[in-house]
Amino acid sequence: MRDRPPRSSEPREREQRYVYGVNPVLEALRARSDEVERLYITEGQLGSRAAAEILSRARDAGIRVERVVRERLATLADGGVHQGVVAELRGFRYAELPDVLEAAQASGRPPLLVVLDGIQDPHNFGAIIRSAHALGAHGVVIGKDRAVQVTGVVAKASAGAVEHCPIVRVVNISRALEELKEAGLWTAAADPEGNEPMWKARLDGPLALVVGAEGAGVREGVLKHCDFRLRIPMTGQVGSLNASVSAAILLYEVARQRGGGLSSGGRSRDQSP
Repeated sequence: MRDRPPRSSEPREREQRYVYGVNPVLEALRARSDEVERLYITEGQLGSRAAAEILSRARDAGIRVERVVRERLATLADGGVHQGVVAELRGFRYAELPDVLEAAQASGRPPLLVVLDGIQDPHNFGAIIRSAHALGAHGVVIGKDRAVQVTGVVAKASAGAVEHCPIVRVVNISRALEELKEAGLWTAAADPEGNEPMWKARLDGPLALVVGAEGAGVREGVLKHCDFRLRIPMTGQVGSLNASVSAAILLYEVARQRGGGLSSGGRSRDQSP
């Protein structure tokens, strides 16, 4: 593995954000209670069991709770389904790629990252984060530009998984893939035109799965930095799947080959694909 690159001197953005819905708020309280500034609750709309845990955690963490009318919650949630609760947090804390790699290598499992090339839809992004966390990925990598960032909609779509799955934001996806390869990971792109069906590929070693934007797929310039291209075999008339579905299918295949994600074996970069 090459020497760790220096940390970026660019300050992280820490503007406030709003997380809404029972599961996203609970996960924020469980994982990042120190970053929750305030809770907004509407009486009579929040279930009693959820309200008990939310209010208990808020009290233990010393978080201010405001009871507001539902119209206020609707505004804070930007029209999303808030289920009677909204949390105000400090801006999302993106992870650093070297730190995620270090944690992955210390986990006892082959590193697995999901790299997203230009995902624009926040629901797709949130669903990918949810699948990545559920199926053993150590983190998700996104571009800083021309891609959706972590928002309340993303947190809601991830069912709170965004509070547990590290999200890395990079300036250049292609450069990040080269860093991952130098760290020993294979890079595999989801590509409907790929010549390698996913179940014939060896996916049980250190791996970065690259998933492209809705409709456009992985950009050709990014594909050039991938070791191989994975095709999801299909029998229907529709030629491709949406980004979150493709990611989930590929991640499940990785978990299957790894025996549920617990195997520490698999191909290293010293072996051919």
